[in-house]
Amino acid sequence: MDLSDRSAIVTGANQGLGKAIAAEFVKAGAGVLLTARNEELLSQVQDELRPLAHRARPVEIMRADVSDPESCRAVVARAKEVLPDLAVLVNNAGVYGPKGAIDDVDWGEWVQAVQINLFGTVLMCRAIIPLLRRKGYGKIVNLSGGGATAPLPRVSAYAASKAAVVRMTDTLAEELKDAHVDVNAIAPGALNTRLLDEVLEAGPEKVGKQFYERSLKQQKEGGAPLEKGAKLAVFLASAESDGITGRLLSAVWDDWQKLPSRREQLGKSDVYTLRRIVPEDRGMKW
Repeated sequence: MDLSDRSAIVTGANQGLGKAIAAEFVKAGAGVLLTARNEELLSQVQDELRPLAHRARPVEIMRADVSDPESCRAVVARAKEVLPDLAVLVNNAGVYGPKGAIDDVDWGEWVQAVQINLFGTVLMCRAIIPLLRRKGYGKIVNLSGGGATAPLPRVSAYAASKAAVVRMTDTLAEELKDAHVDVNAIAPGALNTRLLDEVLEAGPEKVGKQFYERSLKQQKEGGAPLEKGAKLAVFLASAESDGITGRLLSAVWDDWQKLPSRREQLGKSDVYTLRRIVPEDRGMKW
């Protein structure tokens, strides 16, 4: 897939999946502005990726906090300066937040997780949408996860915020259809990143025995490859995915590579969306 005709902002790009997405974008020819709160790690990523850039395409970095509206506006303003063909936003920055029963966890930490995961995604979208509207084209890729599609006891801030990101994604997709801006969400799979380390460090008392044991198994088996989520992000940022919008796609389980041939059928369905299940959907005549 070719991204040589466009550039992207990637948030939370200093490690883990964000770093992997940034690398795949650079290898596909995109110019990038990478953001995160840890500038030292960002600088290391920049040094690693610049030798991979096509025809000296820009690999720029900027320290930013997506939960702060002014910081988000500053990121987009900077991107306009260094990325003349800016057309893509990848909202990857996210945290698990506090772990434990909802009536036991620190309320300030719960709110902060929502501010980063949900408000940070919305704020970055608000900052870049005027530019994409003027362009009459663009791509927004939001990172969701398993917390959006199933209950996640004892990690409630993460689950609630990621489900909200999916609903915001398909709502925004409708708002931006006339501007030819595609908005999609990615479930990257169970990744062995710092978030997994946090779960294991918290222990079964806080995250629950079942989730803890599942996380231990994931650690031993290696988890989902970061590259799968990163390659799906490239696809959703590319012209190949034009017209595919308002979907939550699993990097691991969905056959997203074949979606271009199913574009028309997909557009007429609610496949890859979050919807209410009624008794008839399960063969029950209530």
